[in-house]
Amino acid sequence: MSAVPESESETRRSRGDRQRDAIVAAVRELLGTKPFADLSVSMISERAGVARSGFYFYFDSKYDVLAYIVKDALTELDALTHNFAPRDPGESPAAFAKRMVGSAAAVFTTNDPVMAACTAARNTDAQINDIMNDFEDLVIAKIVAVVEEEVRNGTRPISDDIPALVRMLTATSAWTLSQDAGFVGRNTDPQRAVDVLERLWLHALWGTAASWEG
Repeated sequence: MSAVPESESETRRSRGDRQRDAIVAAVRELLGTKPFADLSVSMISERAGVARSGFYFYFDSKYDVLAYIVKDALTELDALTHNFAPRDPGESPAAFAKRMVGSAAAVFTTNDPVMAACTAARNTDAQINDIMNDFEDLVIAKIVAVVEEEVRNGTRPISDDIPALVRMLTATSAWTLSQDAGFVGRNTDPQRAVDVLERLWLHALWGTAASWEG
């Protein structure tokens, strides 16, 4: 069998990328009006303009699409935080907290309503819960490493159990940044909650620091 010419192969890959991206975009759009539980492969395929067989060429299920989007969000978060770079000598604790919370807020905004839908559905959908747990485990492991470095440099967080502390802060951040009414209120400016969230990280990680700003 003769090899497929490189230009033809690139064309096929490009077409495939467009179809995969159309499926991902369709899920993003549909989640703006429907809960994830109401989405079907047929509905997604129709919105994307892709045959059902085409959908299954790229993804095994609608959950596979969701996992793809969440993985992409993690990559974005890595980039925005410079792969969770530790605080450098010129960066104050307050600036560090703002960098971390601000980066997470940007990721939630870019991926809204996907992240909000995932956060809301995780308590009723085991597969979504697994996807979000995997996402959070990766984020938590990276933040724990950063905080442990801070502790070695003399920081005194409010708890010696760093993994548990970071997990609590991360969960609170997820609910706040997804604009859950229990965390941000109803008909209020969500930025108020984000400002408090930054202070929460700051107090929790530098609870006994002499200076947060310097």
